[in-house]
Amino acid sequence: MELPAPLKAAVEQMLAHEPIERLARASEKLSDRYRREVRDGKFHLDGELAAKAYLATRLPATYAAVRAALSMVEEASPEFHPTSLLDFGAGPGTVFWATTDAWPDLGRATLVEASPAIRSVGEALAKASNVATGWLAGDITGTIPPLEPADLVTLAYVLDEIAGTAIPNVVRRLWDLTAHTIVIVEPGTPAGWRRIIAARQTLIEAGAQLVAPCAHAKNCPIVEPDWCHFSRRVARSRLHRLSKGAEVPWEDEKYIFIAASRFAASPPAARVLAPPRSSSGLARLKLCLSDGRAEELTISRRDGAVFKAARRADWGDAFEPEVRDGGDDD
Repeated sequence: MELPAPLKAAVEQMLAHEPIERLARASEKLSDRYRREVRDGKFHLDGELAAKAYLATRLPATYAAVRAALSMVEEASPEFHPTSLLDFGAGPGTVFWATTDAWPDLGRATLVEASPAIRSVGEALAKASNVATGWLAGDITGTIPPLEPADLVTLAYVLDEIAGTAIPNVVRRLWDLTAHTIVIVEPGTPAGWRRIIAARQTLIEAGAQLVAPCAHAKNCPIVEPDWCHFSRRVARSRLHRLSKGAEVPWEDEKYIFIAASRFAASPPAARVLAPPRSSSGLARLKLCLSDGRAEELTISRRDGAVFKAARRADWGDAFEPEVRDGGDDD
């Protein structure tokens, strides 16, 4: 997956005269803060250089993760076509760009971001879009400006910056502003999954209908040290590779999310929770099932249509384990 062409061009123009060595040093510092989940009261993106380092090294991956999450929302809620977006912790507008890619008819976007440096960058990048945006200073854990509810409310890669005890209150505040659907995205780490589980429980208790990725609203069947997450492959530009000191032209961004709505959706009968494994005549899928269980399903060639579907399935896909046509050809 790559950034949308207008965003990619705007980013390249913004970074055109920035020395790679400076970006690389700032990127290393930024990655260390994210990796250690530093909470010292300072913004991760505390200046223009840090903001540019984020564009060079993190924006492609976070965009890919958010866009993949929204694809699952599209699949489970095909009648949902948001015309308004309210995004908290907006950064450079990552969610905004993913949303306009998923739903080009978006008419209004309000983006709330506490860091002046990255907010300024986001405003500049948004000029490359055809959608009018309103950028506001605010922090979902503290003071936020008066806001109207929006069809789609989002929070991406933000819960890892706040205390775990604050998650239920943050999620309730977001839900109060949700006219239709809420999407919360986190890094696909064990800690990120635990934060999403807390958000999921808060939304269920508030009466929300789960949309994705879960196949049910029962207790999560995954038991530690295992955890639920997905992965999206991201193409690295030349600038991306040089800023990270990387040689491989791609990277895999692991992510986890929860989407819920005030309206009923159509979650899948099952969700593929890990990369499928296959051999001659057999396919093995780790599935989250709509009855609340997680199990590994072994499917043989004799299962006909379901075997063909299993061979095509990928990590994160919806899956229908009961569909069969009686055929036995590949």
